Amino acid sequence: MTRHADVTRTTAETQVRVVWDLDAQGPLHIATDLPLLTHFLTAFAAHGRFALQIDAHGDVAVDPHHLVEDVGVTLGQALRQAVGAGQGIRRFGQRWMPMDEALVLVVVDLSGRGQCYRHAPFPDRPINGIGAEVWPEFFHGFARQGGVTLHLYPQFGENAHHVVEAAFKGLGQALAEAVALTGSDAVPSTKGVL
Repeated sequence: MTRHADVTRTTAETQVRVVWDLDAQGPLHIATDLPLLTHFLTAFAAHGRFALQIDAHGDVAVDPHHLVEDVGVTLGQALRQAVGAGQGIRRFGQRWMPMDEALVLVVVDLSGRGQCYRHAPFPDRPINGIGAEVWPEFFHGFARQGGVTLHLYPQFGENAHHVVEAAFKGLGQALAEAVALTGSDAVPSTKGVL
């Protein structure tokens, strides 16, 4: 079974390509027009130990929102494509992720019913000039398109960078747990489908 995806999203505002192999440990290549987004995505992929390539360009001079959200959307589509019917996956994953003073709980269910639930806000401060309101758009776009029930619970944290980075790292590790193969060919659902 090959769990691989190659997804391209092109709009009037962005061009995003994601190549993801769930069963390989490399290569890792992340390039976006926003160095901070590149940093967070690299942390996501490295801590999930994913073979992931992302090339993303967009109208960041207008607003970083377009690119951040569209990367989340495309990454979610790639996850859904790579997981397929979900045969043999664990389905669930969770991670408490510390980063210095920050602590974020990330819980995922590859349920097929994509929705992001945030149980506390990220700190409402810009990071390197990028407003705090763009980061939830990434997680919402990813969850909707990936068919992932995603719970984010920033429990503690004063430094906005630490809180958001912990969320990306936690998502990587929780997803790695959820997509791990169990050795069964069964779809992990009492319904028989995700």
